[in-house]
Amino acid sequence: DQPPSEVKIPRETVKISCVTSGYTLLYYSINWIRQKPGRALEWMGWINTNTNTPSYASSFQSRFSFTQDVSSSTQYLEVKSLTAEDSAVYFCARLSSWKRTGVDCC
Repeated sequence: DQPPSEVKIPRETVKISCVTSGYTLLYYSINWIRQKPGRALEWMGWINTNTNTPSYASSFQSRFSFTQDVSSSTQYLEVKSLTAEDSAVYFCARLSSWKRTGVDCC
């Protein structure tokens, strides 16, 4: 499910939800990706849904957090202390845990 766009002011916090369906959540990792206007996609990191362990790309280690609610099959991305630079389209994407390679991105 795609939530509506959010309009925030600087220094606020936003929590974006990503509801999954049609598969067993714990068999897949969830990756977070964003795209600023006119820019390339940026991989932000991922959460191991089986162990509830997030891993962040170096640029996203301070103000960003990935969490989940397995009971409702919902993933969350929280961004604290928003700035204009955080204006973007944010995507969640699943990745099969069983097919994940040892290659790290970005």
